[in-house]
Formats: sequence, C-alpha cells, structure tokens
Amino acid sequence: MRRRWWGTGAVVAAAVCGTLVVQGVGGTSGDDAKGGDAGPVRGHVRSAGLKLSGDGKAATLVQRGAEPFSMLGVSWQKPSARLVGKVEVRSRSVRSGTWSSWMPVDSDSGAGPQSAARGGTEPAWVGLSDAAEVRVEGRGVSKLPAGLRLDMISTGGDRTGADGGDAEPAAYVADGPDDTADPVVSDPPPLASDEPTDTATEPAPPEASTAEPSPTDSESAPEEPSQSPADPPPATESAAPSETATESPSPSAPVPTAPSSTVPRPAIVPRSGWNADESISPEAPAYIDGKIKAVVVHHTASTNDYTCAEAPSIINAIYTYDVTGLGWKDLGYNFVVDKCGTIYEGRKGGVDLPVVGAHAYGFNSQTTGIAVLGTYVDAAPPTVALTSVARLAAWKLGQYGVQPDATVTLTTALPGQNLAGRTWGPGEEMTLPAIHGHRDGYNTLCPGDAFYAALGTVRALAAGPVTGLQLRTVTGTATVGTTPYTNGPVTVTWSATTPAALVSSYEVLVDGKKAATATGSATSAKLTLASGTHQVQVRAVHQSGRIATSTARTVVVDTTAPVFTTKPNLALRTGTVNTTAVPLTLGWKAADSVSLKETRLTAPLAKTYGPTVTSAAHTAKSGAATTWALRAYDAVGNSAAASVAGTPVILQETSATRTGTWTTKSSTSYLGGRSLAAGAKNASLTWTFTGRSVAWVVSRATASGQADIYVDGKWVTTADLRSTATAYRNALWTRTWPTAAKHTLRIVVKATAGRPTVTTDGIVYLK
Repeated sequence: MRRRWWGTGAVVAAAVCGTLVVQGVGGTSGDDAKGGDAGPVRGHVRSAGLKLSGDGKAATLVQRGAEPFSMLGVSWQKPSARLVGKVEVRSRSVRSGTWSSWMPVDSDSGAGPQSAARGGTEPAWVGLSDAAEVRVEGRGVSKLPAGLRLDMISTGGDRTGADGGDAEPAAYVADGPDDTADPVVSDPPPLASDEPTDTATEPAPPEASTAEPSPTDSESAPEEPSQSPADPPPATESAAPSETATESPSPSAPVPTAPSSTVPRPAIVPRSGWNADESISPEAPAYIDGKIKAVVVHHTASTNDYTCAEAPSIINAIYTYDVTGLGWKDLGYNFVVDKCGTIYEGRKGGVDLPVVGAHAYGFNSQTTGIAVLGTYVDAAPPTVALTSVARLAAWKLGQYGVQPDATVTLTTALPGQNLAGRTWGPGEEMTLPAIHGHRDGYNTLCPGDAFYAALGTVRALAAGPVTGLQLRTVTGTATVGTTPYTNGPVTVTWSATTPAALVSSYEVLVDGKKAATATGSATSAKLTLASGTHQVQVRAVHQSGRIATSTARTVVVDTTAPVFTTKPNLALRTGTVNTTAVPLTLGWKAADSVSLKETRLTAPLAKTYGPTVTSAAHTAKSGAATTWALRAYDAVGNSAAASVAGTPVILQETSATRTGTWTTKSSTSYLGGRSLAAGAKNASLTWTFTGRSVAWVVSRATASGQADIYVDGKWVTTADLRSTATAYRNALWTRTWPTAAKHTLRIVVKATAGRPTVTTDGIVYLK
C-alpha cells in the first residue's frame, strides 16, 4: 500500500505501504493497550459527501460541527475505480480551534480487496478534531470516481475527549498567510453520484494496484455488494457495527494443525494486546492450502516519532480504518513490529498457523506479511526491530522447512509488476529471496529504501551463523612473550555482533573439544585446564543450528612451582649497631622454568621483591631468634616457600681476652655505655664464638688508628678506623661462613703514627 506522514511545517510523502499515524495518538493508553486490560476499542465512521464541480474533475467539502474524530480518509463507491489526481485535507483542532495546514493524502493506493465495500485513499491521523475541509483535483481523467465522500473516523474515545485529549497532529500550525485561516462554509453537499467515465472506473493496472486478493489470490473471487449509488445524508454513521450487532461469522474453513518450527518462537502480543474489536471483523480467517514459502516485509509509513507505549493504539487505528472505513475483512498484515522490537499479532487466525493475509498482491496464498511501524525511507529500523523481524521470520519459515537466506519459487496468482519494472502474468514462476520486500512483488517503495537495503542483514540474522564472533580475553593468565600462561583456572570472554536473542548457546572448545557451555546471552565462561599447551576457541551456536568458531588462542598451563636455587640466608653487614637493630643482609635466589614474577618476604615483615632481586638489607633485634620467611611466585601464580632463622648476639669488649694496655671509656654512645681503647703497638683483644657470621664494632673519628684482623689464627686484613665524621657502634668489618661453627676473632693494634688509638665496642655474631 501507499502511505504518508506529515511533520510540523513540512510535508513528508512517499509511495509506501501502511497507514498514516502522527504524534499524539489518541485512543487507549499505551499501558492499557500493551496489556489488553482496557478491552476492545470500537471506532466509528461518519461520512459526508463531496461536491463535484460542473465538469466532474474536481470536488470539495467543508464539514463543520462534526462530532470529534481523529482520522480522515476519502473514499469512493467502487473499489475497482482509480482516483488519479491530488487529494488534500485539513482539520480543526478541538483543543486549540486552529486549522491545520493542507495535507496531501495518497490517492493512488490501488484497488482494495475483492470483497471491499469501497475504494479509498490512505488515511491521515489528524488528532482530536471537530471540522474538516477536503479538496480533490483530478489529473488526466474525464471525471472523478463516483460516490466521493469524506470519512471521519473516531477510535472509541473521541466523542468524550478520551481519545487523545490534547493530542495534536504534527501538521497543526498557527493561522496565517499559509492558507490556514477558517474556510468559507458552504451547504454540506450530498454524496456525489455522478458516474465516472470508463477511465475512472476501470480496474487499476497491476503496477498501481494494492488489491487484497481472496485466499486463493483469484481475480474471479466475488465482490461484496458496494454501496448504493443513491445519495446518503450529508453526515452518516457507517461501517462500525452497533453494540448489539449480531452478524454471524462466515463458515469456518478447516483449521490446519500448527507445525513445529526449527527455531524458538519469539514472544508475540495477541490481538487483545492492542484492544482489537473483534466484532467489526466477524469473518473467519482463511488458511493457506500448503505451506508458507516466504516472508514479505513492509513498513506502515507512519511516523517514527511514536513511543512504544503508543504502538497498540496505532495498530488499532490501522485496523479500524481498513475494516470499518473500507470494508476489509481484517488487518492486512499477519504481524506488526514496533520500533522497540515488540511483536504483535496482526490478522487473526492463529500466529502459529498459515493465515492468509492481505499484504502481497498475487502472493498472499504463499507468504506471510510482517510490517514494522514507521517510515524507513531514509533510515532503517532500529536493530532491536530488525532482530524481532528476523526472529519472527525465522520462526515462521522454520515451520515449513525454509531457510531464511534461501531463494524460493513463488507462482504468481495475478498479473503484476514490481518496482524494478519486471512484469508477469498469472501462473508464472518467480524466484525471490525467502525474506523479501514488498517492492519485489509489487510496484511500491515499501518497505522504504533504507529498510529494503537492510533486508540482507535481516536474512543473515535470521539464518545465521553468528557474526562478529571474537575470543576477547583469557583471564587468569599471564602473558610470557606473546603466549598466555596459566596454572589451570581461567575465564574466557567473547563478543559477537549477532543479538543474543538469536544465539542458542556458546561453547568453549579446548583442543577442539567442548569444555564449557554458556547461554546465548553469556559473554564469558570459567573452566580449568590440564597441564600442557592448549588451543582455546569459542563456538557460537545460532538458533538455526549453524555454528561459527573463533580463531584459536594458545594457552599454556604451567603447574610447576618456582624453586629456591639458593636457600634463604643471613649475614651481618656494616652499619650502626643497636641492641634493637643489628644490621644484616637477607639473601636468596629463586628461579622458575617459565617466568619468575616476584619473591615476597612474609615474616617478620612484608616486602615484595622483583624477579632479579637476590638480597635485601634488614635489621634484627639482638638476643632474639628471628625467622625470615620467603615465598617465590611465577607468572601464573605457582609459588614455593623457604625460610631461615638467626639470632644476633652482642659480645662486648669486656668478654675478650686482652694483651697489652687497654683503657675503659664511658659514654651513652657506646654499646652498654662503655668501650676499650688502646694505642700501644700489638695490644690485642680475642673473642671466641660459635656462629656463621661476625662483625667487629668500633668507634671512628679523624684520629682513629688501624688494626690487623685475624680469624681462626690467620691474618685476614688491616682495618682502618679513621673517618671524617665521628661514628659510634659502627660495624666496620664482617665475615660470613656457609654454616655455623666455632671461630676466634683477634684484633691487633698497629699503633699507626699520628693516630695510634683504636676504640672498640666488641663484636656481633649470628648463631
């Protein structure tokens, strides 16, 4: 079909399929409509005849004082007649009293269904209004179709103001020089009864027709009687049955058994969710004799600027106009999808059954129709809507074993022509995509250029496989070089561009075998790997069963802990000695077969050292045993522990064996408050101890002398005590052994000329 929407201060027109709806949709509120709690919403149609000009090529009408309405359409007596020309309407707002600008209405919508009561333009949603003006100008014809009238449609609440309240159509503007002032009112004319010429009443050619064929798409299907050509009163109630209507449904065709589908059924809002008044379309649905071979995609050409809560009211308005205004048996589309992705049942008969729709001229008996609310000429529907179309199409095609990305052969029931200019006669075979646009089988812009260009995306979404699959990270690992290493537990993360609703599951493969499974909405999975080198991949299972697999990533599982190639050890070091802080060095060496990350000191304090560090300076309390605990870690978290214990012991100068003359000195700066000093050559002190490290503690100044050091009776070195800065309790010289043993340390004064004196506080050793 062909529909238009008019925006504020501008006209937006397109040869499209659907019904006009603008901002401020009236009727049932979105919340009620979604849930169906408000019950059926019954519309009403009031009509007024247009006044033909003397030559029959133009018609006008000014209708004032009408009961409130929200939708306008112009119809004529014979559905097979074609109105070739320009139709424009405008209306007056109930709320503001302002007349809208003139709005063109699509008059070239083609013939209605074979059983339609009247032919008609596409409807225009104008918001709550109480007056209208119409002007029709024929082009290239001798006369306009007979029985022209204006149909003013309410949607159930217009008469009380409940239908939309302050809602205004987007076309309302202020009065001014743009021809929006009050029209000149003439007497309401009767319905036009002038018979059109043959040009006006001939059936529309295939390229212009939008006929809703009978269930068999046959041209010979009987038409319902059209309205009498007699002129009705200027304003009449029509089409909508009364509350006490008792019309019986036509005999029901056999209801087929719903076949199962190869893919899951998406959530579908039933007709009660958009408050369908079933009493206005009592005729039983017809069913396809065979199988659904293809899905035809449409857009409704309504505004895109609706809220998703308004979608049920929009669908109800389309239904009311098509059924009540033009005499269609039901909504033409099998399904309707809003821009937020909500799927609605359209034509009645059962969403899981092959209901014959009225959406694809000549192909209704082989297809199902899905329409997206909105106009998609310049921009495609949102991804969430495309996803719903794909899910719905895949489910319906899956009931009949048709792949969504396949091509199918359809047999034409009627002559026709598509937008590309291809023509055909009845009984010809046409090869089309299983999911195709309305324009592929009819001369229309539907479903809009942008939507049509996106049908490849819809097919790919529906058919699979999952696209854009990437293995993102393997966490719980450390990269050594360019290779991830782990000690077993990992979390694999991934991403894909295919929406989760179309993904059945994800699988993590390890060396080609399934190791973990996650839902289609998941983006990660945890697993534990065995030791060794592995290839990790992610496999996505589309709802169709088709699979996609990511590229592999090498992961090495290393469970071997580092080793201490040099066990932790302690050695006294030079520096200032206190009873609470004896300077010492903690040494070690750790290694790993892959990559050493760090070594941590855990006791008696916490420190962390890099992989190349093998020693650290510390202090320890004298006379107290201290355990120094280390733990080495590799890059993936494996660790090994080792420790060493030691006790620093201070032996003061008084515990040494003396030779020569030594003088006692007292000061709080000395260990224990005292020290010994000697300046005579060969004066000596000897200490005996059992330990693995020793340090000689002295006082130093600019006049301090020198001494020879002997260990276990052997000369080791000459120590010079001179220092530019005075220092007390200074560990000047140290010696360390691999293991503890009994040793002697002897110092001998050299009596250096000019500075002979040596002052000592004793020694410190580790036991």
